[in-house]
Amino acid sequence: MNEAKYIWMDGEFKPWAEATTHVLSHTLHYGNGVIEGVKTYKTAKGYAIFRLNDHTQRLLESAKMTLMKIPYSLEELNNAQIELIRKNEFKGDNVYIRPFAFLGYGVMGVYHKDAPVVTAIAAWEWGAYLGEEGMQKGIKLKISSINRPSNTSAMGKAKATANYLNSQMAKYEAIDCGYEEALLLDDQGYVAEATGAAFFMVKNGVLVSPPNDNSLESITQKTVIEIAQDMGIKVERRRISREELYVADEAFLAGTAAEITPVRMIDAREVGCGARGEMTKKLQLAYFDIVFGRNKDYEYYLTYIN
Repeated sequence: MNEAKYIWMDGEFKPWAEATTHVLSHTLHYGNGVIEGVKTYKTAKGYAIFRLNDHTQRLLESAKMTLMKIPYSLEELNNAQIELIRKNEFKGDNVYIRPFAFLGYGVMGVYHKDAPVVTAIAAWEWGAYLGEEGMQKGIKLKISSINRPSNTSAMGKAKATANYLNSQMAKYEAIDCGYEEALLLDDQGYVAEATGAAFFMVKNGVLVSPPNDNSLESITQKTVIEIAQDMGIKVERRRISREELYVADEAFLAGTAAEITPVRMIDAREVGCGARGEMTKKLQLAYFDIVFGRNKDYEYYLTYIN
């Protein structure tokens, strides 16, 4: 990966190679950690972090759900991310920020109350998550044989590290079968989300995305819905069955890393024209105008690095 100069760790900016933890850290063994994915873009006014406050708030809420106490306020975590971008002196157009908190070294056993909480923030230059070609032409999506856990068996609303084992297995299966990404259904057979992004489809001019009953409440998903509604596009939030996917006019994924990535094929079935659809392209271009600071109406979502 693209290493940077510094990682922020419990209030201190450490050289990249020195931001380490013990092999007996609690989270390594029992999976209780929380993460965020935040994107920084190089605008005409310099670097700007997109929806910083929303991402930091979700990190703190995830920690509360999983009974971890992050010893830093929202403002302190926001400032740490801003300063990390400054100190690393990045040059590229895109910088990904990974705030996270985990249980460190000190106790073993499933009961985690006395394990110390370690908070860290890393950042590095990172291009298109699903490839530049995929952003233009679309990707192949496979419905996974692995379901997203039911709401009674996991903290699905938390962006918790343990939840990503399912995503890892689904992603591996998809790539091994010749696809680029996987789509997970819920325990009742309806669309939940991709391995790290929300799902959208277009049918008869209507933009449809599943509710967050059994998926992470995606910040990018909310952004896309807002953009679409401002454009006068009808948006529906409802359950989507597997069969509907196969006859969709368009489909795309939306997430901080995935941004807006078109889907051209689902389970060997061509989606629409088999390429990026017109509504997908329209929303994709609008999204990039916003995050790169070219749309003043949405500039309130940007935190500029002065």
